Amino acid sequence: MSQNAITKTISLPDGREITIETGKLAKQADGSVVVRMGNTMLLAAVVSNKEAREGVDFMPLSVDYQEKFASSGKIPGGFLKREARLSDYEVLISRLVDRVLRPLFPEDYHAETQVTINMISADKEVLPDALAALAASAALAVSDIPFNGPISEVRVARIDGQLVINPLASDLLRADIDMIVGASYDSVSMVEGEMNEVSEEEMLEAIAFAHEAIKVQCRAQLELSEMVGKLEKRTYSHETHDEVLRQKVYDATYSKAYLVAKKGNANKAERKEGFAAVLAEFVESLGPDHEFDLNLIKTYYHDVEKEAVRNMILNDRTRLDGRQLNEIRPIWSEVNYLPATHGSAVFTRGETQSLTTVTLGTKLDEQMIDSAMTSGYNKFLLHYNFPAFSTGEVKPNRGPGRREIGHGNLALRALKKVLPAEGDNPYTIRIVSDILESNGSSSMATVCAGSLALMDAGVPIKNAVSGIAMGLITDEKTGKFAVLSDILGDEDHLGDMDFKVTGTKNGITACQMDIKVKGLSHEVMTQALAQAREGRAHILNEMNKTLAAPNPDYKPHTPRSFNIVIDKEFIGAVIGPGGKVIQQIQKDTGATIIIEEKNEKGHVNIFASNQTAMDDAISKIKGIVAQPEIGDMYIGKVKSIQPYGAFVEFMPGKDGLLHISEIKHERLETMDGVLEIGEEVKVKLIDIDKKTGKFKLSRKAALPKTETPNQG
Repeated sequence: MSQNAITKTISLPDGREITIETGKLAKQADGSVVVRMGNTMLLAAVVSNKEAREGVDFMPLSVDYQEKFASSGKIPGGFLKREARLSDYEVLISRLVDRVLRPLFPEDYHAETQVTINMISADKEVLPDALAALAASAALAVSDIPFNGPISEVRVARIDGQLVINPLASDLLRADIDMIVGASYDSVSMVEGEMNEVSEEEMLEAIAFAHEAIKVQCRAQLELSEMVGKLEKRTYSHETHDEVLRQKVYDATYSKAYLVAKKGNANKAERKEGFAAVLAEFVESLGPDHEFDLNLIKTYYHDVEKEAVRNMILNDRTRLDGRQLNEIRPIWSEVNYLPATHGSAVFTRGETQSLTTVTLGTKLDEQMIDSAMTSGYNKFLLHYNFPAFSTGEVKPNRGPGRREIGHGNLALRALKKVLPAEGDNPYTIRIVSDILESNGSSSMATVCAGSLALMDAGVPIKNAVSGIAMGLITDEKTGKFAVLSDILGDEDHLGDMDFKVTGTKNGITACQMDIKVKGLSHEVMTQALAQAREGRAHILNEMNKTLAAPNPDYKPHTPRSFNIVIDKEFIGAVIGPGGKVIQQIQKDTGATIIIEEKNEKGHVNIFASNQTAMDDAISKIKGIVAQPEIGDMYIGKVKSIQPYGAFVEFMPGKDGLLHISEIKHERLETMDGVLEIGEEVKVKLIDIDKKTGKFKLSRKAALPKTETPNQG
């Protein structure tokens, strides 16, 4: 039986097309669509419970993106041979979608909602991450789930000087700007990406270009909703309020909360106690027998606290901790704090602190990547850890969550732009940031500490990188706004924007922006970026006081590395039958040797713990791959003696004939007593037989003609 699918087509600026199909697959979900571009196909399904669970006063939204290995004709690796828990890459895409969807659900909608996005067909040239949010929003658009969308996301890249929407994967390799931008028709709400030290103006131009493409995709979803007939959304009632109590809380606590905010206390714990005391005083004033809902009181007081803090910042132009709007918290940093690591740094800004290490490993330490879209190896890793004690809390340690994966990825993108080129870096680099204290901007502390630790390790990065988190407080009624530099955790929670920007003295390397208000103007965005540039420069200056350039050498205990490029035909000779030769070299020298074939050449990577072992290994390998040159002198070893001369190994694995007539200037009648097996002799290569490749050696050519050496 044929299915009556409904299809909508979207045209990209360059003429390529995206199609959205609904009504064919997953029809028991509240909404489902298949989005296709090229041969990449995503199935998105969304389901939301009809009622909220009792006591839930937030939006329980989960977004899961997963790539099916069958979509690209692959079988998963590992023991189970099936898709397992989401990979870090899938978690990052899930976060991209979540961050742009979540703010657009109604504030009073608390029903558990799940968005599932599966890649069911893969096209290596069409990247799925740029289509995932479109698929999720379209599934919501054809459902009756309340949602203040539609939204969409696109990738915008600058390739060969031209901005492109959703570029081919092969073209993206040449991009100097690579961003995912999420937006509704009216305003941009999410940006995440990396760039090669570009200016703020170039980044804003790319964001605006992306938004125009998103508007087209939003219109298409509205038209799809009409075609399906899903313009009416379900009714719900998930909150019960007491407006009299709300006003009572406001009247009794607002001015007191304002005074706590205005006090400018730099200590997070003391500020928290101050706000809590206002609430406790109000509850106490109600008497022990009051019948008010304590949970409602806490909800209303949270709203009061938020309004008081925001108004204080807008009116008094000062911050919760007493800083000016553009003032950076006090900074101190230290390198080489951990003497046994290859590189380390402590970076502290206010009440946020990162202890970061750098470890330099060999090719054997590379991370193997096995996903539906890609297979290969990764030699730059950055891991971000956020233990509960960093905020004075007690929580079980269950490994990195989505937030840690996202923060680590942002720091990785910020720093990878300044690493040495692939051919100039023999090491696998792992950076680990452990957040020891946190009060906002811990991912940016990771960037700063990571930059210092890389330089402490002696990694020749192009430029130091600093990062800053910017915030925003706005008032739609008055038009007032305040851009905040280096935001606190409370300012992130209570504010309208979290805009993280990283870069060098030359320009931006990465950014991540989440906007919680509609219609952020170009003026505000421009001011935020200009203020961020000033803040980054200040932070960079403070970092330079600790370490301004990479150390000239690696630490003494860092494995040394050396690369030798050899002709392809010598790879087998270095490895030897069954690996015998290379294993013997490693055993004799203590070095680690890795050989791989790239671009019709053999690339030999040698890692050793000291220079003696390195020199020994280099000498042995060069001996194997060196080409004998007629006229060159060698110290050889006699391998065997024949009546007509001796065979001498003058290079590793290369024997030549030292004829009896070439041993001395005088004529010899016999080989008896002339040479001994194992004896070292200085010889000259005098000829190579063009047909057989055999080598002819001369000892007398290496002796002065006037010399009359002793017999033997």
